[in-house]
Amino acid sequence: MPTDPAFTPSGLLRLLGKAVAVALVLAWSLGPIALIVSAAFTPERDIFATGVGWRPTFENFVALWQRWGDFFTGLANSFIVTVGATLLAVLTSTLAGFGYSRWRSRFLSGSVFAMIALRLLPPIVTTLPLFPIVNALGLNDTYAVLIILYAAFFVSLGTMVMRTFIDQIPRELDEAAMMDGASQAQIFRRVILPLSAQGMVAVAIFVIVYAWNEFLFAFIFTTKNAKTAPLVLSEMIGSLEGVEWGVLFAATTVQLLPILAFVVLCQRHLIEGLTAGATKG
Repeated sequence: MPTDPAFTPSGLLRLLGKAVAVALVLAWSLGPIALIVSAAFTPERDIFATGVGWRPTFENFVALWQRWGDFFTGLANSFIVTVGATLLAVLTSTLAGFGYSRWRSRFLSGSVFAMIALRLLPPIVTTLPLFPIVNALGLNDTYAVLIILYAAFFVSLGTMVMRTFIDQIPRELDEAAMMDGASQAQIFRRVILPLSAQGMVAVAIFVIVYAWNEFLFAFIFTTKNAKTAPLVLSEMIGSLEGVEWGVLFAATTVQLLPILAFVVLCQRHLIEGLTAGATKG
C-alpha cells in the first residue's frame, strides 16, 4: 500500500517545521500581551521581582479607579471617536467603492493612484499643516476633528477594499433592478449594501483598531475635553510622582482587552472581506 506522504520522514519534518513556526509567531504576538495582563494582576512590588510566585490581585485596578479617573473618561472619549470615525469611514468607503466599481474614466483611474500616494505619506507630514486650519475652524479639542481625521486616514484603503468586494457582485443584478425602475440610490441601498456587508465589516475592523489606539492626532489636536485613553496612558508614564507600574499595566489591560476580543470575534469577517476577489466563483 502506498505510504501517506504526511507520514514520511520528509513530511513529518515539514509538519514539525510548520508547528515550530506557528509556535514562534504565537509567542511573538501573544507573549507581550500575556506579560502585560499577568503584571496587571500582580502586586506592584512583585512585578519586577525574581523568584516570587504569582499571587493574583485586583489592587492595581482599584488604584486605577481611585487615582486615575481621567483614564475612564478617556476610554469613553475613545469609544465615541471610534464609533463616529468607523461609521463615517465605512459609509464614505462604500460609496466611493461603488463609484469606482461601476463607473470607469481616466479621472477615476488617476485618482486611485493619488489616493494610494496620499496614504503612503507619514501622518506627521499632514498633521502639522492641518493644525492652523483646525484652529481657525475652532475644531481643536473636539470629537469632530478626530472623527474626520481618523476616517480620512482610512478612506483610501477602505475604498480599495470595497471596490474589490463590489466588483464581485454581478452587474446583472444592477441591470435587473434598473429594469424594475430602481434608481442608482435604490440599487446601492437594496442591492450593493446587503451583498457587501462582509467588506464593510473588514473596513470597520481596520478603522476601529486604528482609532482606538491612535496617539499622534489625539496628542496634537486635543487637550482636555476630547482626550482619549492613549493620551492618559502617556500621562501615567510621564507622571511627576513616578510611574506606578501596576496601575499602568492595569490601564493597558483595560484598554487592550476589548479591542482584542472584538478582533478575535470578527476575524472570520475580516478574512472574508480581505480575500474578496482572490478567487472566482
